[in-house]
Amino acid sequence: MAETHSLQDMRQQASIAAKVFIQRDYTNGTVCQFQTKFPSELETRIDKQQFEETVRTLNNLYAEAEKLGGQSYLEGCLACLTAYTIFLCMETHYEKVLKKIAKYIQEQNDKIYAPRGLLLTDPIERGLRVVEVTIFEDRSLGR
Repeated sequence: MAETHSLQDMRQQASIAAKVFIQRDYTNGTVCQFQTKFPSELETRIDKQQFEETVRTLNNLYAEAEKLGGQSYLEGCLACLTAYTIFLCMETHYEKVLKKIAKYIQEQNDKIYAPRGLLLTDPIERGLRVVEVTIFEDRSLGR
């Protein structure tokens, strides 16, 4: 059985074995969504359904962030009326959802990915181009 890892321990002590990049999916235009194809490098580390569920949830959260609604229009109108100074004292809908995404990725890392020697990187840190999955060496095999 693989050794259980904590997120902090992995970042400080474990050495990186590989990185897997989940590319953007442009089949529906430039909407921010990522491919749900399961990378073969992760087969021994995580269940395919769990991984696909994580990517689907990320895709849904990015769709929520980019959705236009009354709140988005109100934010735009207030921004114009206040010469955009309103954003000094309030967060936009997009910023709120980005925080929700960061929290979701942190929770997934803590509960699912870190114990399996994996680390998801927030796509915002990679310019929303890829979801980076870092694979750490499994030191339990050498013991």
